[in-house]
Amino acid sequence: MSSATERASPGRSKRIDRRKGNGMKGHIRQRSKGSWTLWVDLGRDPETGKRRQQTLTVRGAKRDAERELRDLLHSLEVGSYVKSSRITLGQWLEQWCQSYVAMHCSARTAESYQSEVRRHLTPFLGRILLTQLQPQHLQNYYSQALTKGRTDGKGGLAARTVQYHHRILSEALSHAVKMGLLGRNIAKAVDPPRVERKNMATLVLEDIPKFLEATQGTPYYILFYTALYTGMRLGELLGLRWCDIDLDMASLSVVQALYKRSGVCKMVEPKSSGSRRRIALSPSLVLTLRQYRVDQQVQRILIGEPMADSDLVFSHPGGKPLDPGVVSHTFAKVLRKAGLPHIRFHDLRHTHATLLLKAGVHPKIVSERLGHANIGITLDTYSHVLPGLQERAAESFDEMLAPGVIAEDVSKMLAKGPGPDSLGR
Repeated sequence: MSSATERASPGRSKRIDRRKGNGMKGHIRQRSKGSWTLWVDLGRDPETGKRRQQTLTVRGAKRDAERELRDLLHSLEVGSYVKSSRITLGQWLEQWCQSYVAMHCSARTAESYQSEVRRHLTPFLGRILLTQLQPQHLQNYYSQALTKGRTDGKGGLAARTVQYHHRILSEALSHAVKMGLLGRNIAKAVDPPRVERKNMATLVLEDIPKFLEATQGTPYYILFYTALYTGMRLGELLGLRWCDIDLDMASLSVVQALYKRSGVCKMVEPKSSGSRRRIALSPSLVLTLRQYRVDQQVQRILIGEPMADSDLVFSHPGGKPLDPGVVSHTFAKVLRKAGLPHIRFHDLRHTHATLLLKAGVHPKIVSERLGHANIGITLDTYSHVLPGLQERAAESFDEMLAPGVIAEDVSKMLAKGPGPDSLGR
């Protein structure tokens, strides 16, 4: 049974003692308005026999300090206490990005994490000691980020961006727990903002012939064609080499992607382990790529640079990589010229997946073609397509059974008339 006593001290200082049932004790002293110091008795050092104490500063109301002391004493009692460190959240995030993230994530993910940490998380939360971070700190940040979180001062961040920040914080704090710097991940006690689901924009089936006709006058026609027929990401397409394509087996392998950062293009590993995949090619795409390869070989011979298997499939005449920004800009111009609805280049990937699902292709196959980590991502992303598939599945089940059998069963049911259950008996 715990007890608490308050004793007045000179000035505004107040001391509050608390003791756990096992003799473990701690106390709080008010340092100034809204600032409290916690002292916790850690017992005697087994080697020196000297008593050990831990101090911690808490800012806020007295009830915040009392709650922190209760949590601290409880963690000591159950054996989950981790000794306080003077490292700040900003220092930990930087250390985590440079050590763990750089080693275990793709280059693009690592740069994205570092950018968000330095531009948003560290300026707002970076000075808080890692061990003093509370759920309310994160909740306050999410609220402010949604209203005025943009670095240009022109309003708030999108809910999806703030949700991404929550994921970064949660992963970083989970790693701090593993490293023994924290006793728990407080991000798990905070709910990030909800993101309104929007149906993605795609080309409808009737618009595809018009789109392909409009792209034939551009140098990117085969690139657009391949994107539509494979669902590959733009970076994956721009990193594709001829040695990655087996036209005889009608397949290609995604093993690298082109990534542009600070004006420099470089080849990186695919987005995730699931992104390294094999994609089966349709007969029409195989024929298109065969002719494209012949045309490219002739062009390279004319400029005196014979083509090699390691050359990029989609590149400038001399083999230089294409600029992703220029490709996306050209794509938007083609849509406007053709009078088609505006979509992003990435939406060709969504168009590919949507058409496959509507054609009855199993979501698992679609997931593998897109390189999703698991089928759940595919089902969640394209849930708007699934209601129609459910109806088609129900109709297909009827069609599989002999019409005569169904008619016979229905006739028998009608002949029997309403059963007892229909009368409420």
